[in-house]
Amino acid sequence: MHDDLTRWLDEARRRVAAMDAEPAFEHVGVVERVGDGVATVRGLPWTRLNELLEFEDGSQGLALRIDGDAVGCVLLGGGAGISAGGAVRGTGEIIRVPVGEGLLGRVVDSTGQPLDDGPPIAAERLDPTDRPAPGIVDRDLVTQPLMTGLAVIDAMIPLGRGQRELVIGDRKTGKTAVAVDTIINQRDSGVVCVYAAVGQKASTVNQVVDAVRRYGAIERCIFVVGESEAPPGAQWIAPYAACTMAEYFRDRGQDALLVIDDLTKHAIVYRQLSLLLRKPPGREAYPGDIFYIHARLLERAAKLAASLGGGSLTALPLAETLAGNLTAYIPTNLISITDGQIYLEPKLFYEGQKPAVNVGMSVSRVGGQTQAPAIKALSESLRLEYTQFLELEVFTRFGAMVDERTRGTIEHGRRIRAILIQPEFRPYPLAHQVALLLAVHEGLLDAIPLDRVDRLKADLGAWLAEACPRAVARIQETQSLADGDRADLLAALGDFLNRPAAGA
Repeated sequence: MHDDLTRWLDEARRRVAAMDAEPAFEHVGVVERVGDGVATVRGLPWTRLNELLEFEDGSQGLALRIDGDAVGCVLLGGGAGISAGGAVRGTGEIIRVPVGEGLLGRVVDSTGQPLDDGPPIAAERLDPTDRPAPGIVDRDLVTQPLMTGLAVIDAMIPLGRGQRELVIGDRKTGKTAVAVDTIINQRDSGVVCVYAAVGQKASTVNQVVDAVRRYGAIERCIFVVGESEAPPGAQWIAPYAACTMAEYFRDRGQDALLVIDDLTKHAIVYRQLSLLLRKPPGREAYPGDIFYIHARLLERAAKLAASLGGGSLTALPLAETLAGNLTAYIPTNLISITDGQIYLEPKLFYEGQKPAVNVGMSVSRVGGQTQAPAIKALSESLRLEYTQFLELEVFTRFGAMVDERTRGTIEHGRRIRAILIQPEFRPYPLAHQVALLLAVHEGLLDAIPLDRVDRLKADLGAWLAEACPRAVARIQETQSLADGDRADLLAALGDFLNRPAAGA
């Protein structure tokens, strides 16, 4: 027995001598209280803001407030296994999410874990969710258009690649539909689309994914979901995680589109977390840094200089208003951060004008410089003509007598409004939009009964592809309208409108 003990001790000494052990410092604290998606931790004096903390049950949290020895922590999981008195460790790391082409076509949560029952994510690397925005010298001018496929936007409120355009309106006015149509229209453009759902119902997210799968190119899209049932911390970091995933493609010289649905709910979640962590409240109980958290997110959208690859990240954040109040706290903050806004008006929506874009209150401060030349040449006077029509239409509703010239202006304006109405999930290709605008510009639709214009819009694309395929291909490729192509389109439109079915 003595010999066995000796051999055991010799083996133990050999193993200890072979170990490559070094002294290590472990930062361990104690959970003081936990609940409602947040926790207060003590005993972590070296914790830094936004540091990732790890609890005993393996769940993680983010240090959002540091007040002396107390650390306010936002839980990224459910926190069911966390209780007062439990140990919590500081990791010295910030939160990172997977990036790379392995995310394309996938639905993931705000930490990059799959939600679509697919295989594990094959990430190229892990990047931090909170990254600095490109500096001024790292940016370039916005020079390329981002086509939405929606005639009212592409003609009057055009977007550029690298722009930040706010889509704003009341609840149920079609904000998400505008964003989804824009994603669908990128199926042939090479733009990688990232959709971030913040506080949305699972059914709403499923509808978006199904629409893109059916009509768009889902293999070039990423869906980052922080749904309404997720912990508040997971909802809060969802847009930052989605932005990091989109930046991967921008930094490789590609073009990316980031849709955030929506930042109003994001602000509400941040207010909830801040009040639970006892941050000082400000206007409407929002914390004082509510402007900063959105500005540091949206400033990451940019067109990079050629020396950095020339990629772009376009941001299309959504925001909700109450009773059309654009002067509320969060809407005014977001309007001041972005490069313009697309305002969706409830009155227009209920009248059947979809997309319900109020042209007079919508603006694009950058995209006009990048508008496709073919559309720009035909839409220079469109906005003025449409505005004049709206004023005259209101005037004539009082039963006033109008002369023949005014009646002609009103009928022309009604044709403009008719071509601006589009069904959902049916974005128009560039050549289709150019043909419609050309028909309105030349007054070809003024003699067509108004109730026949919808059929014309639906059948026009197939007719153009058959009647003048070369002109359509050149317009799609060059984004300009040459004299020869203009003549071909006018001839094709004339034949199309002269058919018995067109004017019957």
